[in-house]
Amino acid sequence: MPEGHTIHRLAADHRERFLGERVRVLSPQGTFAGSAALLDGREFTDAEAHGKHLFLHFEGAGHVHVHLGLFGKVAFSKAPAPPPTDTVRLRLLGERHAMDLRGPTTCALITDDEKRAVHERLGPDPLRPGDDPEAAHRRVSRSRTTIAALLMDQKVIAGVGNVYRAEVLFRHGIDPYTTGREIGVEQWRALWDDLVVLMREGVRTNRIDTVRPEHTPEAMGRPPRVDDHGGEVYVYRRAAQPCHLCGTEVRTASLAARNLFWCPTCQPPAGGIRNRAASRAPRPRRSPETSAPPPPAKAPVRARRRPAN
Repeated sequence: MPEGHTIHRLAADHRERFLGERVRVLSPQGTFAGSAALLDGREFTDAEAHGKHLFLHFEGAGHVHVHLGLFGKVAFSKAPAPPPTDTVRLRLLGERHAMDLRGPTTCALITDDEKRAVHERLGPDPLRPGDDPEAAHRRVSRSRTTIAALLMDQKVIAGVGNVYRAEVLFRHGIDPYTTGREIGVEQWRALWDDLVVLMREGVRTNRIDTVRPEHTPEAMGRPPRVDDHGGEVYVYRRAAQPCHLCGTEVRTASLAARNLFWCPTCQPPAGGIRNRAASRAPRPRRSPETSAPPPPAKAPVRARRRPAN
């Protein structure tokens, strides 16, 4: 599922291509045909994102609410656009550009009140100017849920997905199983500020890169990452590979039906970062035999006295 930076990038792409134009609005697939007819020929006035939700605004006609989900795709092309396929839920035709939307979880024309309700059920978004990180921390600080799960809860913080979750926790040396109530306000603010920087860069480059300059392949003399997600990362989808910083094998586990990745040395249970010099080499692995607890000692057997004759 696309993370929040992708949706904010899509909002910017829509503004760049259609802002101020009267656009044709079509639904070749047919499921959005009634709403498309109401919007057809109206001026495209704005596009905005909140977390993983995209809103397209039209003059005097409400808002198109889009959530891509797992399978939704947006494709832009130059006008005149090629004939659409019957999988296109929504097509916008402007003076210079076209947009096709396929396979979204949500594509609906909504009112101002319905749009407000969507915003109200979402947490603050690091990419929305003015959103309050303290509002998110108030929910985090009262929770016994793990910080890894809370970062993925869109009611707590909107827009963070699996990649940014794993990477920002690594960058701050936080064990993903730390509970929300253990995250202090300063630690939370550091996480938030880092997400703002990382996700803004994601909007700019349209990909996720999370390694610091001193940890790039060029700086460390290591091969670049080869992955269909692209971008340089510390732990995401690097299970069983050595940590770039300490050499410990990156671990993975399932948490709330999503894969979690972390380095047990750089993200110790206490939540602090250990001395790097002391953790350069991988920790030795114990064999199954040595890792099992020793059997309990047997009590000595006392000889039974025979009764006197």
